[in-house]
Amino acid sequence: MTGLVYLLCLLVPLVCMAVLDRRFRLVLWRAPRRGAVVLAAGIGLFLLWDLAAIAAGHYRMGQSPLMTGILLGPELPLEELVFIAFLSYHALVLWGLVHLGLGRLGAGRVGPRPGGRRAGPASAPPREVP
Repeated sequence: MTGLVYLLCLLVPLVCMAVLDRRFRLVLWRAPRRGAVVLAAGIGLFLLWDLAAIAAGHYRMGQSPLMTGILLGPELPLEELVFIAFLSYHALVLWGLVHLGLGRLGAGRVGPRPGGRRAGPASAPPREVP
């Protein structure tokens, strides 16, 4: 079981990103084909970057009992690919959240304040009764 710890530590937040994406329809649930293409492009870019670093001798895989030991290539553990997928998906979900937030701010939909008053420029302070 200890050989799966690092992989699980990567998969849990990856699943959380997918739940967040589904809840707010940010990337893969908004435009599945486009999201998958962009996600694959990000994963491909980072994977090529890693492979170039490995070929140049700048990267060497560390040894840890917390890793699965599954290698996809020389000095390229399975966990590295999962990390690259998480990093790429995280960037897309973050972009989607920023885009969603800016869209709501631009439309003036800031949301209710505690006490029932709307926040934003249209809300006026309550009048005092003499």
